Amino acid sequence: MKKIDFMLTAFRDGFQSVFGARVFSKDYLPLVEFAAKECGITHFEAGGGAMYQSPYFYANENAFEVMDAFRAAAGPKANLQTLARGINVVALKAQPRDIVKLHADLFKKHGMSTIRNFDALNDVSNLIDSGRFITEAGLNHEMVVTMMELPPGCSGAHEVDFYQKTLRDLLDAGIPYSSICFKDASGTSRPQKVYETIKMARGLLGAKARIAFHSHDTAGTCVLAYRAAIDAGADQIDLAIAPLSGGTSQPDVITMWHALRGTEFTLDVDINKILQLSARCKEGLKDYFFPPEATCVEPLIPFFPMPGGALTANTQMLRDNGLMDRYPEVIAAMGEAVRKGGFGTSVTPVSQFYFQQAFNNVMFGPWKKVADGYGRMVLGYFGKTPVAPDPEVVKVAAEQLKLQPTTDHLTAIEKDPKRGIAAAKALLEKEGLPTTDENIFIASACEEKGIAFLKGNATIGVRKNAPAPAAAPAPAAGAVPTSGQPIAYEVDLNGRNYHVLLDGGTALVNGTSYPFGVKETAAKAAAPASSGTGTGQPITTQLPGLVLRIEKPVGSHVKTGDAILVLESMKMETAITATHDGVVAEILVAQGTLVQAGQTLAVIR
Repeated sequence: MKKIDFMLTAFRDGFQSVFGARVFSKDYLPLVEFAAKECGITHFEAGGGAMYQSPYFYANENAFEVMDAFRAAAGPKANLQTLARGINVVALKAQPRDIVKLHADLFKKHGMSTIRNFDALNDVSNLIDSGRFITEAGLNHEMVVTMMELPPGCSGAHEVDFYQKTLRDLLDAGIPYSSICFKDASGTSRPQKVYETIKMARGLLGAKARIAFHSHDTAGTCVLAYRAAIDAGADQIDLAIAPLSGGTSQPDVITMWHALRGTEFTLDVDINKILQLSARCKEGLKDYFFPPEATCVEPLIPFFPMPGGALTANTQMLRDNGLMDRYPEVIAAMGEAVRKGGFGTSVTPVSQFYFQQAFNNVMFGPWKKVADGYGRMVLGYFGKTPVAPDPEVVKVAAEQLKLQPTTDHLTAIEKDPKRGIAAAKALLEKEGLPTTDENIFIASACEEKGIAFLKGNATIGVRKNAPAPAAAPAPAAGAVPTSGQPIAYEVDLNGRNYHVLLDGGTALVNGTSYPFGVKETAAKAAAPASSGTGTGQPITTQLPGLVLRIEKPVGSHVKTGDAILVLESMKMETAITATHDGVVAEILVAQGTLVQAGQTLAVIR
C-alpha cells in the first residue's frame, strides 16, 4: 500500500477557519503534545498566516513565544510548518526585502522547519526573494501555486493551462524549493480539475518531486478533491481533527482514513489514538464559541469563493461590530468584487480585499468607497493580477486613493518610508520600546496593534461561551465586581442587546473577553457622547469600529476632506474626514475607543 502523508492543520488553519484564529495557546498546546507523543504525528502546521497576528490582536500573547512553546510540545524532531504570503509574509501589507528576510530568520530562530510560501496573485516576482531568504535561513521552502474556481460566467484564469504556466514560470525563475503545494483556500476547485492539475505537475516535475495538495471542505467536495489529488500522484494532503475539522476547515483525519479504507492508499495512523485525540480536542475546546457558519457546508461558495480561513474571521468581526445582519448582502456582493478585481486567488490577503470591497459596496453604495487593499491591488501595488482588472474600477481606485497605476510594485515598496527595518526601529524608539529583531518585526507586521501589545495595552478578543446570566447574582446599583463574584447585565444600547458578564478585571461581552478597570471619581455632568457640546458641525461615522489613531487633535485647522481620525473596522482603516473647513473644537473619543455607527466622534467649528 502507498502511504499518503498528511500535515495536521488543526492547530493553525483549523483555528483560523473555525475561530478566526482567536484562541489561547494554553488551551491547545497540551493537545499538540498528546498528538506528537501519543499519536505519533510528526508534521504540524504551527503558525504563520493569521495565527501570527492574532496572538497580538486578540489573545495578548507573543507569537514568537507561542512558536517556542509549540516546538517544546511537539518535540525536537517534528516538522513544524508555517504559512507565508510572499512579500506580505504574515502581514496584510506588502513588506520590503529587509523585513521579508527578517521573517525567515526569526521563524528559523523560533523553531520552525518549513515555510509554505504563496502569492495570491500567482505573481512569480513576489516569490523570488522570499523563497531565497527562506532557503538561506535553513528552512524547507514549500513553493505554492494558488487555486480556486472562478464564479460562473468568468474565464481567463484558474484552469489547468494557467496553473501549468504559473508552475513553469516558478521553475524558470530558479527559486529554490523542497516541495510544491497546490493550495485551494476556498475549497472550490472542481475535483476533475484538481486531478488534471496534479497530473500535469507530476509530469512536469518528475517522479521524485514532493507534491502537496491543500483545500477546505467549505463547498463539501474536499474529500473527493483529495482523492482526485492522490490518484493523480500527490504525496501529501492536509487534514484537521474534530471539532476543528469539516465545514470551513480541512476534512478530519478520521474521515479521510475511512475514505481510503479498502484502497491501495493508507494514512498509516493508529486510529484508536486519533479517536482519543479528537475526544481530548473536544473537551479542551468546549468553552469556545463555534460559529454556526464554520461548521457546515455552504453550497453557494463557488459563486463567491470566500476561503474557510477568512470566512469566520470576517463573520467574527461582523458580530463584534453588530453587523452580522448584513452578512448575506456582503457575501452576495463578493462576486462582483472578484469579477472586476483581476481574478487574484481568493486567499489572504486578496480574499480579505474582496470581502472588504463587498462590505464597502453594501455599506456606502457600489464603488463609492474603494477599500485601500482592493484599490492598491487593482492599481498594481501587490503585483500583476492574472487578468487585467476592470478599467472603470481602476480609474475610480486611482481617483479615490490618489495613486497612479504601477507596473513596478517592488520598487514602490522599497521606497516607502513607512516600511522596513529602519521605519520600525524609529517607531519603537519613539515609543520607548526595545529595538530587538522580534520587536522590529512585530511593529512592521502588526503596526499600531503590535505597538499596543508591546506597551502592555493589548485587549482580549477571544470569543468563548458566556455562562448563563441566571447563574450570577443581580447587581446592586453601582456595584463593582471583584474576583470570584461575577455580575451579569443585559444592556440595550442603540437598539442592540448585549449580554455583559463582569468578573474581576474581565468583561465578557456577547462571548468576547475585554479587560476593564473601574475607579471612583467625583460626580460630574457629561455631555452626551453622541452629539458633542456647544455649537458646531458634528462629525459622525457610518461604521462601527475601533479608533486607531487621532490625526487632527483639538485646535487643528482642517479643510473639507481632511482626515480627523482613523477607525479600524473589518481589518480596514477608514478615515473619518472633515465635512467642511474649520477648527477641530472637540474630540469625543480616544485611541482604542469602540464606537457605534451614527456616533459623533468630533465637532468642527
